[in-house]
Amino acid sequence: MDTPGASPVTVKDAPLDALPQVLVDPPWEQAARLPSPAKPKEPEPVLVPGLEPPAGLTIAWKPGEREEWAAITSYGHFDGDWAAIIEEYREPGAGYPPTKAGLLVQGPEELVRPLVAAWRPEYTSSYFWHSLRPIVARFELEAHAPLIHCVDLDPAGCIKALLPFLDAEVAVRMADWHFRLKSTHEIALTWLERHGLAAVPFLVPDALGKRRPARRKALAALWVVAGRHGRDAVADAARVHGDEAAEAVAEALRRERPVLDVAKKPAEGPPKAPKVPWADRARLPRLVLRDGGRVVPVKQARNVVSFMALSGTDPHEALEEVRELCTPASLAAFSRGVFEAWRRAGQPSRFGWVLTQLAWFGDDETVRLLTPIIRAWPGEARHAKAEQGLDVLAAIGTDVALIHLNGIARKVRYTGLRFYARSMIREAAEARGLTPEQLADRLVPDFELDAEGGMTLDYGPRSFRVGFDEQLKPYVVDDTGKLRKALPKPGVKDDPELAPAAYQRFSTLKKDVRANAADQIARLEAAMVTGRRWTPDDFRAFFLDHPLMWHIARRLIWTADDRPFRIAEDRTFAGVDDDAFALPDTAEIGIAHPLHLGDAVKAWSDVLADYEILQPFLQLGRQIHTLTEGERAGDRLGRFEGVTVPTGRVLGLTRHGWERGTPQDGGVEGWISVPAGGERWVVIDLDPGIAVGAVEVFPEQNLRSVLISPNATSYRSPREGTPTFGELEPVAASELIAQLTDLTRN
Repeated sequence: MDTPGASPVTVKDAPLDALPQVLVDPPWEQAARLPSPAKPKEPEPVLVPGLEPPAGLTIAWKPGEREEWAAITSYGHFDGDWAAIIEEYREPGAGYPPTKAGLLVQGPEELVRPLVAAWRPEYTSSYFWHSLRPIVARFELEAHAPLIHCVDLDPAGCIKALLPFLDAEVAVRMADWHFRLKSTHEIALTWLERHGLAAVPFLVPDALGKRRPARRKALAALWVVAGRHGRDAVADAARVHGDEAAEAVAEALRRERPVLDVAKKPAEGPPKAPKVPWADRARLPRLVLRDGGRVVPVKQARNVVSFMALSGTDPHEALEEVRELCTPASLAAFSRGVFEAWRRAGQPSRFGWVLTQLAWFGDDETVRLLTPIIRAWPGEARHAKAEQGLDVLAAIGTDVALIHLNGIARKVRYTGLRFYARSMIREAAEARGLTPEQLADRLVPDFELDAEGGMTLDYGPRSFRVGFDEQLKPYVVDDTGKLRKALPKPGVKDDPELAPAAYQRFSTLKKDVRANAADQIARLEAAMVTGRRWTPDDFRAFFLDHPLMWHIARRLIWTADDRPFRIAEDRTFAGVDDDAFALPDTAEIGIAHPLHLGDAVKAWSDVLADYEILQPFLQLGRQIHTLTEGERAGDRLGRFEGVTVPTGRVLGLTRHGWERGTPQDGGVEGWISVPAGGERWVVIDLDPGIAVGAVEVFPEQNLRSVLISPNATSYRSPREGTPTFGELEPVAASELIAQLTDLTRN
């Protein structure tokens, strides 16, 4: 988009001798001028077709292994009539898979054993092998069929549970996963070493068969066994298929060992020009040279895209030359242009480097472009892309990037993305020796505001003053003192250079402050609720002297060692009677909660009213709630149970830190929970639950139970104990009841 009042700029191509040679004559063009090398001929394979693997299935435990697997704590806790519970889960696809696995482990053997062989989960969850191991320990061979089903759904997530089993089905899969998949290679190698020569008869039919892919995988597996037991022992183990098969295996093991897919290296020699058709059709921003303002010609700019595509986790060395050659701003714009061309082409997944290159060349404008896209991607079934986008923000690493990353960590509708962002913020904070909240204090930009917390925009013959209201929304006052609805566009009488620059500066300011304001206000409200404290030095640096946060801080009532005060217009401190307030050097400063102010709330409210001060969030007007004696002694809040409320209102709890539960049957979230300090969570059990991606399917929710739990689910193991609501701090209890009261309002 053009800046109002700006003039079009003409640019000239740089001569080729001003460019790095690698851009002018890239290696793929050099390779095209060379003759193609001849491919080596593959030797004739050793074949004995028509062999069949042995029948039968065995299970081999290591000493103490079965007992160890049997002792694994299974998922879920079941109360009530076992026959009724099992009837509910009897259908093959019924039940959240870890819960169904827990049922098979915990239920009476005579009732659950008939369910095992027919169990076929429709999907698996992360680390599902953990749920499968106690089933294998309990039912052994009967667990084989459901395990084969599970590993075919998710090899990496389930393969560990298959280690004790030996038969043809397992052997074929282990040979494949050892050969082909990095995620399963090591576990499959463990299986081959574990079963050794006993696995050979199951591998030989494929190793000597006609199908090349299966033959190479089985031969590679036999080589692993030969490495431990010797080639002669492997050939002898193959003799169950006859002498011809044994001799053929011996001959095959004398030849060159197959190269595993997981071990293959890229072909040596000059690379081929990568095909990036959507970039060839795009009009990309021009790359501007640092020396003289000339631009890289279009053909050589296309070569820059090719080097991006050829890069791995680090940029190709040619791109380092481009970085030295071009201005950072034009390189960042070019990088964004490549990204946007990829987006217009439908975001094809095989071009993963497009996001990676943003991390190398991106700037704050890249962050502003990428953040809303990251927020939307999980809803488009692009969760992995969203996480990669967060990696880009972290790699860019500027304050603006960390601010946007922190914003996602605090508020995004997708739980997995929010948790991933939080982990990155924790890492960034730990690297600086800070907590995430302390890092957030330091990430608030000053937006180039002056000491008074404003900005003067110079149009030449006229100027405008920018200020902020209690919600950090900027407003504009002209040089006559009149409040303007918006900053006017530059006119013909305004300075042709100053006015467009000032207009663009204000546009960027609005965009950046809007991205920050709600988060900062929510952050301080959370600090009031959690009782966070600051030292006097940090209070001055992050609030009193900060040109933006000052606008919020002066509208709140603070406490210093539990003594309340406010910040006056001249940035001095005052008590409730407007007398001077001395801030002790060792004070612990926090945001006052009305529960701690007691009867002084009325007096402080009058002070703010007299000065016409509007608060950024509900502080003094906040209602106080208390638990009854019965509620304090118990683990349920019965007054809120059995109430039916709109689903949208339940989702609104996420604004207060509540987390939606793990999807269960059919992608339905059956609970919502919030941390309550220590190892405690408050959990609302929902009926029928929230349908992921289609919340309108169940427009209302019945609050089946409101309980305090030692974990973030509605399942409570007797081993974990039962906390009570009386363990909550008074402020935490008041805030919880306020949220539940609002949730269940008539």
